[in-house]
Amino acid sequence: MKIAIMGAMVEEVDPFLESSEHEPLLQYFTKHSDVNYANNLYHEAKYKSLDIVLSYSKIGKVNAALTAATMLEHFGCDMLLFTGVAGAVAPDLAIGDLVVATQLCQHDLDITAFGHPHGYVPEGKVYIEPSRELIHIAKAVADEKGIVLKKGIIATGDQFIADNERKAWIARTFDADAIEMEGAAVAQVCDALGVPFFVLRAISDTADMDATFDFDEFLKHSSQVSSSFIMAMLEKIIEKQA
Repeated sequence: MKIAIMGAMVEEVDPFLESSEHEPLLQYFTKHSDVNYANNLYHEAKYKSLDIVLSYSKIGKVNAALTAATMLEHFGCDMLLFTGVAGAVAPDLAIGDLVVATQLCQHDLDITAFGHPHGYVPEGKVYIEPSRELIHIAKAVADEKGIVLKKGIIATGDQFIADNERKAWIARTFDADAIEMEGAAVAQVCDALGVPFFVLRAISDTADMDATFDFDEFLKHSSQVSSSFIMAMLEKIIEKQA
């Protein structure tokens, strides 16, 4: 099985890498090669019985869709695991919480003029659901690690939301719990190609610009937690293959 591991920012995939003076070396994996394709860098690697393709897409829906499609179509990945950070819109979410997407939607997609609901994808649907099996695996990992893993609807858009009114509208319109800028684009690609996928987000802020902590430090720490979580999921996937 070949598995894609993807983040939006380099900091979100850095924990999988061990930086050296000359080039990144895969920390968890046996490295095969680096491939430059479609203006991006992909790391091909091996983890036990699994083939791995690791990359960050850069921010935004177009970049995310391009990278996801490349991983599935060009590299032939059978599954995609996405990890990164998100802003909270649900009041019960706090900085540092880990959230697994149960559904994803695009809050900035608007063809309501044609009688469709907000977020409706032409000839498609508003919400896309990740793999239930992968969510079940994540729950098992969280139980073993003693981590409180929350589930929720994640809304995606090509906007950094820093306005309380807009945040409230997204929460109300989509029953959303968190917002970010890539997940639903990845979901749409995977859904169209029939590839199981999973989206894990660490809450970095409450999307209202009131965060008073060191975001860079949080990003580093949360990415380490998320990468460890993803590695534990790989172990579970290997066990299921045995």
